[in-house]
Formats: sequence, C-alpha cells, structure tokens
Amino acid sequence: MDDATRQRLVGQYKDGPRMIEDALAGITDPELDARPAPDEWTTREIVHHLADSEMTSAIRLRRLIAEPAPAIVGYDQDEFVRVFSNPGRPIAGSFQAFAGARSSTAEILDQLSETDWAKAGTHNEIDGPYGVEHWLRIYAGHAHDHADQIRRARASATNSS
Repeated sequence: MDDATRQRLVGQYKDGPRMIEDALAGITDPELDARPAPDEWTTREIVHHLADSEMTSAIRLRRLIAEPAPAIVGYDQDEFVRVFSNPGRPIAGSFQAFAGARSSTAEILDQLSETDWAKAGTHNEIDGPYGVEHWLRIYAGHAHDHADQIRRARASATNSS
C-alpha cells in the first residue's frame, strides 16, 4: 500500500465517530429500534456492534504490532448483537467505547513505522497473512458503512409511520 492510500484510509478511519454521530443526530426511540427488514439490525444493535467490533479491532491491531506472528481469532458478530443488544439498553456507553477505542487506536496509527505497517499474523477466517495494512482496509470504512445502515434503519421507521 502506498503512503497516500494509507493516509487516506487512516483519515477515513479517524472520521468514523463523526459519521456515526451525524447519523444518530436527533434520533427518536422508534427510529432507534426500527428494524428495516427481518434480517437487518436496528440502530441500537448497530451502535452496540460498533463498540464490540471496535474494541476487538483495537486489540487485534495492538497484537499485530506487539507480538511476533499473532493468531487473530474471529468472533460471531450476530451472536454478540443477539446477546448484548437487549431492547432498551442505552447506546451512549457503546458509542463512547467505539469513539474512545478509535481515538486511542488512531494515535497509534499516526506513530507507526514502515516496519510496523509491514507486520502480520494470521486470522482464522482469512486465507493468507493478516497484516496491519489489511486491518486498516477492513476498518477504515466500517463506521461509514454502518452510518449508511443507520440512515436506512431510521428511514424505515419514518416510512412505516
């Protein structure tokens, strides 16, 4: 990955919390719990997922940098949503966990050397090496994708009333 691409992706990663905050602005209770389709997540579930995913990804990056050839293990995100996104569970703490993990991890990304960017391990769900740059490609747009998903979920609440 060239430096310009890397910097663009790091910028996108850093912008994730703002994107989610914008998507959540003025949200109502019906919008928070609107399910746009039977197999899609509500906004509440998305925000809790963002916290779970971001805390997991923050540890993954740290392991990739600090450990020689770490084995990264996936998790069942749908099961996490089922277990940890109880109806009525407030989203404020999950948003703070997401934004805080992003902020702390962004500081690390800004300090990485070329040697750090080249580090890799394995991931049980991905063929081939799973490295720092691969990690960045996955997580740079993750929040942006979910911000779009939140907007669609909110629109479904408006359209169904």
